[in-house]
Amino acid sequence: MEIENQNKKTLKFPEGFLWGVATSSYQVEGNNSNADWWEWEEKGKAKEKSGRACDYYHQFKTDHNFLTELGCNTYRLSIEWSRVEPQEGEFSDKEFAHYREVLQDLKKRNIKTQVTLWWWVSPLWFSKKYGFHSKESIDFFSRYTQKVVDELGDLIDIYQVFNEPMVPLGQGYLSGVFPPGYRNPIKFFKALNNIASSYQKSYHIIKEKYPKVPVGVSYLYNWYESDNLGFLIAIVSWFSKWFRVDLLDNKIKEEIDFIAVQYYRLGKIKFDWKNIKLDAKNQVYFGFTIKENENNLMGWITYPKGIYKVLKQVKKKHDAPIYITENGVPTDVGLDDKERIIFLREHLKFIHQAISEGIDVRGYNHWSLMDNFEWLYGYRPRFGLIEIDFKTLERQKRKSFYEYAKICKNNEVEIDP
Repeated sequence: MEIENQNKKTLKFPEGFLWGVATSSYQVEGNNSNADWWEWEEKGKAKEKSGRACDYYHQFKTDHNFLTELGCNTYRLSIEWSRVEPQEGEFSDKEFAHYREVLQDLKKRNIKTQVTLWWWVSPLWFSKKYGFHSKESIDFFSRYTQKVVDELGDLIDIYQVFNEPMVPLGQGYLSGVFPPGYRNPIKFFKALNNIASSYQKSYHIIKEKYPKVPVGVSYLYNWYESDNLGFLIAIVSWFSKWFRVDLLDNKIKEEIDFIAVQYYRLGKIKFDWKNIKLDAKNQVYFGFTIKENENNLMGWITYPKGIYKVLKQVKKKHDAPIYITENGVPTDVGLDDKERIIFLREHLKFIHQAISEGIDVRGYNHWSLMDNFEWLYGYRPRFGLIEIDFKTLERQKRKSFYEYAKICKNNEVEIDP
């Protein structure tokens, strides 16, 4: 529905639409020393160490107050496997009690919980002794899933078993810049197959106890264009989607209840014959490179219409509900983040267009609630509606926080006509 006045056009979203934000445990909790990423940072393989991060582990109730103030009716978070199983076969009652308290606090606020079981981080014992390229990984991950379902399943509304699994698989098994740091295509395909099997087993474990709870996996979608590749850009786009989505999706698509779309940017592709190498950290893929936006901290080119094109693409393959589980922009401008407000409005405009054309989009999560540890990039990229001073851990609401609160509470977005 559209309501127009002289200055603004108001786009109403469907009744029951889920408005939320997302965080991942490793990026906000802090002091997760049993994780393979912690050791990776200790070896100097990221710009900064995560340390205490945002201290969400201790301050989650304060941070959940922000969710209430925003008017969110859903929140995406994750369970940290390396916390709940710090040693092989030894689950921690203390950590499960902690996550139970976190989830109960959300339920008291009538906030639906979207829980991710694996967000790029594995227990150190698992990574050192096994890894997803090991066949045993299927049983270990399934055992972990079963434990989460038994301990916390009554508090979980939606499961996203794996977060963007093809990103850490590519970075961890082909380019070697993520843990476990391999450059081995054979191990890559073994890990891919084992993650597919781990997902399938986890799906059935969840469904056996909670048959009505939706289960899925999130995929990273970019939109690709080029000024000089002509028809080759179609091949590049096809290959990127094949790698980021279809390689895994084709193995598990019969056991997915919804499609979780994560979209951030336009990939503007160019080709350089002098740069035939694989350097994923610097976005070089055998001569194909991604043009950077010099005004963006991570070089990303914002392209709101791309989310509409991605949603149309997803609809062609899947007749299933869609959730936007991540969408955001990195800045370093302090509290006056007009760029993020424009980003929100423009992306929601195109999501609304997709819905108006019959695409079944049921929810939107902004990335992120607060600034956090951005993996290899450290703490400089700021994605939060809330700014965090990482020296004092003081939280301050940005202008975008108030804009998003208005959107969530009114179930609508105002745009310029």
